[in-house]
Amino acid sequence: MASDAVVLTVPGPNGQRDVRISSPDRVIYPELGITKLDLAKYIVDVGDAFVTANGDRPVTLERFPDGIEGERFYAKNPPKGAPDYVRSEMVIYPSARSHPQLVIDEPAVAVWAVQMNTVVFHPWPSRGSNSDNPDQLRVDLDPQPGTDFDDAIPAAIELRAILAEAGLTAFLKTSGNRGIHVFAPIKPVREFLDVRHAVIAAARELERRMPDAVTTSWWKEERGEKVFVDFNQANRDRTMAGAYSPRALPHAPVSCPISWDELENTDPKKHTILTMPERLRTVGDPWSDFGADPGTINELLGWWERDLANGLGELPFPPDYPKMPGEPPRVQPSRARKPD
Repeated sequence: MASDAVVLTVPGPNGQRDVRISSPDRVIYPELGITKLDLAKYIVDVGDAFVTANGDRPVTLERFPDGIEGERFYAKNPPKGAPDYVRSEMVIYPSARSHPQLVIDEPAVAVWAVQMNTVVFHPWPSRGSNSDNPDQLRVDLDPQPGTDFDDAIPAAIELRAILAEAGLTAFLKTSGNRGIHVFAPIKPVREFLDVRHAVIAAARELERRMPDAVTTSWWKEERGEKVFVDFNQANRDRTMAGAYSPRALPHAPVSCPISWDELENTDPKKHTILTMPERLRTVGDPWSDFGADPGTINELLGWWERDLANGLGELPFPPDYPKMPGEPPRVQPSRARKPD
């Protein structure tokens, strides 16, 4: 039988709010016995850093009504009956359909999302008030089978140098799994397709410099044992787990911002719901000044145009996207019809 509800008092920029947590003893992470109340308290503990990283952005909630071993579903807009401090912004999806999407303005909203059985938070790279123009360039370094986190480290270091050459300051975080996320703050003056092309330009340059370790091949059968630069994460309505967001894995990891000095010695498995509050208290937030000096993607778009002139065109889009101009066939190479 579910236990009685608990009310958490959550501090925030608009004063304290009381957030009711029903079924507080429901186990979310069975291996560690972490409950719904534990998860809500985690969000309270990291609330300021969480909102600094993810606030004022359309966010998709990944919800697990029966814990991480049960079914999951994604929610984008606040349901009826949400507290009056929970707001949304209208966004446009790749289908051209528009819909309101949740925006987090304060820690209490994230705690309320946990009450709604949210485990993973997926923020957009753009602000709610300007959702068509990202203010973050995001690169997902995704180790393929046969590789791991350690294989992504040299790729991240080289990518940092590439972005610096393009006039951008790179920040990084663990993905919460095996990968590394490299972000750069940018001025929100270009739309998603431009930012995607900038990411592809940086990815191709990284692949040129590290051909034996990095790949931009969209089709898994062509990637090999390399680190895949997932350029499609730069598309509209494609998101990564936010900074300080829990991940739905047995050891309760967190997508953890780290400094570049930490990268070669960090163990992503140690950054968890249980350890993150103390890390913030002792180490601080490596992303506290993330947006202080945004750059532009102009240089990267120049590289994109250069590559186009050299015969490197558009790359495949996700399968649920409408067919895009210049896109190659969405056919797995091994299944493509051979020319007569």
